[in-house]
Amino acid sequence: MTTLLIADDQTLIRTALATMLGLEADLEVVGQAGTCGEAVRVAGETQPDVVLLDVQMPDGGLGVDDGIDAIPGMLAVAPSARIVVVTTFGRPGYLRRALEQGAVGFLVKDTPVDRLVESIRRVAQGLRAVDPELAAASLSIGASPLTQKEALVLAASAGGASTVEIAQSVHLSEGTVRNYLSSAIGKLGSRNRAEALRTATDNGWV
Repeated sequence: MTTLLIADDQTLIRTALATMLGLEADLEVVGQAGTCGEAVRVAGETQPDVVLLDVQMPDGGLGVDDGIDAIPGMLAVAPSARIVVVTTFGRPGYLRRALEQGAVGFLVKDTPVDRLVESIRRVAQGLRAVDPELAAASLSIGASPLTQKEALVLAASAGGASTVEIAQSVHLSEGTVRNYLSSAIGKLGSRNRAEALRTATDNGWV
């Protein structure tokens, strides 16, 4: 029997997945979570064989940006868990980040049910399960050209935040923020920071 933890902030999707997967004779859902913090806590409590993890989830007090950033915390409390990221956002950069953080699978939410079930069985056996189209796209795009600081400042510019607001949120000087934004815009070949942010977001680099 393979035990599962399903972490997704959308209750309808989470419960539907739990019900559907619970119909499989060799799968048992032992926990559910709606935030990153809850996912780490429940993983520690239930020690699941496989975790299905969404990307866009509230941090739940964990202090992370998304589900991918919560992976190390989950593996710290449930080291034998095999983590499969299942997301609406099929972005190559997300795939690369997920694998770097310790995930062994990455699927989009419109994956057919039979493929999802087969992927769970594969990772439970010690194999990987990655959407082939995303894998190819990730290889063609490559790693993020942004440094960690550039990505941080660019992400903080979302919503049209001013340089002063960005500087306050990331605890850097306004001059440093301008330098990082300028560098990020140049590296991404963008005309302005809004375009740079859009490019970085589409590729999963921020």
